[in-house]
Amino acid sequence: MKSKKLIAIIAGAALMMPLAACGNKAVATTSGGKITESEYYSSMKQTSAGKQVLQQMILDKVLEKQYGKEVSDKQVNAQYNTYKSEYGSDFNSYLQSQNLTEKSLKQQIRSNLLLTAAARHYSHITNKQIDKQWTKYEPKVQTATILVGSKADAEDIINQLNDSSNKYKTFKKLAKSKSTDSQTKNNGGKLPAFDNTDNQLDSAYKKAAFKLKTGEYTTTPVKTDDGYQVIYMIEHPAKGKKSQHINDLKNQIVQENMNNQNFMRKVVSNVLKKGNVSIKENDVKNILDDYLNSSSSTSSTSQNSSNSSNK
Repeated sequence: MKSKKLIAIIAGAALMMPLAACGNKAVATTSGGKITESEYYSSMKQTSAGKQVLQQMILDKVLEKQYGKEVSDKQVNAQYNTYKSEYGSDFNSYLQSQNLTEKSLKQQIRSNLLLTAAARHYSHITNKQIDKQWTKYEPKVQTATILVGSKADAEDIINQLNDSSNKYKTFKKLAKSKSTDSQTKNNGGKLPAFDNTDNQLDSAYKKAAFKLKTGEYTTTPVKTDDGYQVIYMIEHPAKGKKSQHINDLKNQIVQENMNNQNFMRKVVSNVLKKGNVSIKENDVKNILDDYLNSSSSTSSTSQNSSNSSNK
């Protein structure tokens, strides 16, 4: 379960493989001859993966020009360190499994933050949207889970918690010994904090979690797509007053807009058009046509933002 948020960011960026090399230096040698940089490049640019890399590189360039001042190294490092903390001792092995390094993950985090800045620019948020967002607002909560394969196993865990005088300590021990979630069990079942805009966790999990107060746990098994879960609420902050959360509400609206494909397509189209992109090589000349030839505009993007947030 814990890997989903990082996977979501990785999936949002193109694979970072070299595309622009064009010399005669050997990339590989074989008994049948060598493969040069120019041969590799010529082959790669014809593939969908190669074209995706070039699209991402172009988008990163124009986003950096337009919104680079809004994204600091401190923000990138903070998000990177959050992932590192959440994955604990599994972090390096997970990066390797995704063909990522510290540098490439930070590059993807920066790309995502730049795109978020663009989405925020075109999300012309109204007071009406903020009021509507407040009705479904949940502050970020911190939970832990024990995932098992059967309802009976989950009920047995709940019974042990009921009999315990130190329930969270017992929960962490049971997570390590009973949970089938290999990514969380050694960390007491702890999951990344989430709020009502999270689209990675199972909806049944979120619904059950938001009902819990700090220090409470689910007294009946929660059936999710992963199995049966027992949820412990580590920290559930008070909702407070709307005036205390205006920035949070605006950020949530932006995140919901980013989950709207039509909205984001128009954002990317506007960003690329403003970036005066010109493709010089005929073989890849048309890779941005779907964006550059669209009829989207800043005003239509703004309208789409309003529509998507008021649905």
